[in-house]
Amino acid sequence: MSIPEVPRTIRLAGLLTSLQALAGIVFVIALLVRSTAPELGSVGTLDRTSVYGEAGWFALISAAVLTAGLGLCFGKHWARTPSLLLQLLLLGAAWYAMGPSGAPAIALAIAAPAVLVLWLLFNREGRKWSFHAIAAPDADLPER
Repeated sequence: MSIPEVPRTIRLAGLLTSLQALAGIVFVIALLVRSTAPELGSVGTLDRTSVYGEAGWFALISAAVLTAGLGLCFGKHWARTPSLLLQLLLLGAAWYAMGPSGAPAIALAIAAPAVLVLWLLFNREGRKWSFHAIAAPDADLPER
């Protein structure tokens, strides 16, 4: 049985997803640096425990996104669905940034990579690579 090579588009989608995860890790570092300030400066009550909790939550999510991105870079089929779901969630965040928040520049910065990753995963090579994952182990696959 011949196993097709991982397309360049899938690897590029994995790289972009990994970069999104690194942006999340930078946000975690910014939260931890902010928690060292003597005054947290917020509206309402915000203590260091909640900042640490927020940083922990985003660290966990960023680690999961980084795992999916690296999985795509290495051609693992299981990494496609988490990456797709992340991009759809990011499109929702971009929609909110464009509309109610009134921040079109932030919306574009969130939406452009998400749309690009979705296109990379759903183009012809990406779909062919994805559909190969459902072939039975003993199936006779055509040679390329």
